[in-house]
Amino acid sequence: MLDPDSTRHEDLRSGASPWLSGPPRPTSIGLDSDTRCDVAIIGGGITGALAAEHLTGLGHDVILVDREREGFGSTAASTAMLQWEIDLPLRRLAELYGFEKAADVYRRSFKAVEGLIESVATLGLGSAFHPRDTVYLAAGDVGPPELREECALRVKAGLPGQLLDHTTLLSHYGFDRAAAIVSPGSAEGDPLSLCHALLHVAAQRGARLVRGEAVAFDTTASSATVQLACGRTIEAGHVVLATGYVMPDCVHSELHRVASSWAIATLPQASEVLWPGPALVWEASEDYIYCRTTVDGRIIIGGEDEDDDDPERRKAAGPQKTAALLAKLQALVPGAAPTLGHAWSGAFGQTEDGLPLIGRVPGHPRLLAAYGYGGNGITFSYLASRLMGALIGGVEAPWFSHFAIDRPDPTRR
Repeated sequence: MLDPDSTRHEDLRSGASPWLSGPPRPTSIGLDSDTRCDVAIIGGGITGALAAEHLTGLGHDVILVDREREGFGSTAASTAMLQWEIDLPLRRLAELYGFEKAADVYRRSFKAVEGLIESVATLGLGSAFHPRDTVYLAAGDVGPPELREECALRVKAGLPGQLLDHTTLLSHYGFDRAAAIVSPGSAEGDPLSLCHALLHVAAQRGARLVRGEAVAFDTTASSATVQLACGRTIEAGHVVLATGYVMPDCVHSELHRVASSWAIATLPQASEVLWPGPALVWEASEDYIYCRTTVDGRIIIGGEDEDDDDPERRKAAGPQKTAALLAKLQALVPGAAPTLGHAWSGAFGQTEDGLPLIGRVPGHPRLLAAYGYGGNGITFSYLASRLMGALIGGVEAPWFSHFAIDRPDPTRR
């Protein structure tokens, strides 16, 4: 597990992704006295930025604290495939929780991407953000029968998508796989640019960005405090923990673990090489690869995940993982030129049931947190911002329990 006291950005990612920083980040300040606010957000990555934009939009006085440059931790390592389909297929999630709950989770994930698309458009954020279809490819032990069952459950849940057989898939997309589910409703973007654009909006509404390290939290029934390493204290109505894959000691979950993933981006490809859509592509297997294109014609492919969060081992494995991803790209897209523009890796949090950890920290009623996003980082970050906004506003809903931080591990029943 990553140490919250010593982990820095270079421990969360290595290499260089192709993302741009977008609009200038608001200037961070240091505190020369104690202060207060409605909501203190700890962490300036995409989760903190989405929370800051949403909460300032609701009229809250917000302070966002980050000990390093906002957005340059795990956010900069994201491939920004904003899918509503989660790591655990609907059919497997239904086995754990029953169809109605599983379907509700999937519909809320779908609505999260829909809401994010609308927000980006309404706020005029740009950020190379575009709606996309997904192509969910047969792989490993998951063939046409399993995809047919998955597709039927999605239809039952009111979700869009259609099953393509081998011939149709090959003719439409060029992928030589037995079958695939093609679904609308996802998106892609530049995660670093999006993060900074959201922070810019929040700052224009009055949010204060503070450069500092939160070292302690304390909560009562009516307020919360954040102690900074510089000795200053922030008093807030609520504190939101958006610290990516570094969990403070006060947050515990039997579901959560931190793993590593690798990604590459090619140099721009010839237009005839790229599949139409341009759709997001991923595999129906446990250790899946995932890929997308960029607006300038690069192919981004990621995967080769390992249950190891050691930064040095992750960095050392880079050349081997890069070679493996290039080989998998050529197997999937034979016409692609195996050129290398960028190679990077990063830590990511995941849970046994594929669902995030969002809500109140048990035992700390004024402390909210969001962790464990798996492959749906920005999608679940958006969902977290809305859920936490509701909690801060005094709204409770039964579906919040789907993502409770202290929910039991259903795989151990």
